[in-house]
Amino acid sequence: MKNIFGRNSADKKIEKSLFSCKRGDLTVRGTEYRPQGDNLPAAIVCHGFMAFQDTVRQYAKALAKLGYVSYCFDFCGGSVIRGKSDGDTAEMSVLTEVEDLEAVIEYVKGKEYTDSENILLMGCSQGGFVSALTAVKHREEVKNLILFYPALCIPDDARAGKMMLAKFDPKNVPERFRCGPMVLGRRYVEDVIHMDPFEEIKDYSGDVLIVHGTKDKIVNFSYSQMAYESYFETGKEKGYNSKAVLKFIEGAGHGFLKHQDKIAVEYLKEFLG
Repeated sequence: MKNIFGRNSADKKIEKSLFSCKRGDLTVRGTEYRPQGDNLPAAIVCHGFMAFQDTVRQYAKALAKLGYVSYCFDFCGGSVIRGKSDGDTAEMSVLTEVEDLEAVIEYVKGKEYTDSENILLMGCSQGGFVSALTAVKHREEVKNLILFYPALCIPDDARAGKMMLAKFDPKNVPERFRCGPMVLGRRYVEDVIHMDPFEEIKDYSGDVLIVHGTKDKIVNFSYSQMAYESYFETGKEKGYNSKAVLKFIEGAGHGFLKHQDKIAVEYLKEFLG
């Protein structure tokens, strides 16, 4: 993607405001970062499991400095603390979060200052998995996909009966079970237990950047390697005019430390430059 934002885009004033939209009876709440201009590309940044929008706010700000109207938000039932959106954690799953993200996409497309056909999705951990699943469904308007340590292991973990801090019988999943401080429901497992994530995501036809740490103990970096291969091989087979880029950060775990985050953001800027 060519740099269409101009040399001085980082110096332009960025307006911060709160937004909300509906997913059924639930309200999704988040924050918009808007640079000056009209018909701007839009970026939506998704947080990970148990987290909240503040954990990805730095990426939304970085994208706004690059000229994107950028958004971060709290998934419904997706946060242990500080989440502003409606919803019960026991009713949350990867697929309900896809629905949340789709609601935000529709909201963003409806703004008069955004280019509704030039949207970037970005996600960390479970938010990366959600972003990848959503990008396939909205390939016409989602032109770029950025995944930081995407949790594509979730279906395998469900089949193994071990997800993060939770253990259960995958053949007899309880109605509710505890995963550390979060109470999850049966749907969290049932929505993914028969899913092949690489088959689900492979038909995305836009540009993809994946960044993963080599010391990630929650999501092994091999999942990102497999995702890259899936995107690359499908793109070659179907003749997509797109690129797939995989970057590793040596020694990084699940979630980047400050100096590692700087490296990841540089990869992001290089990818979009």
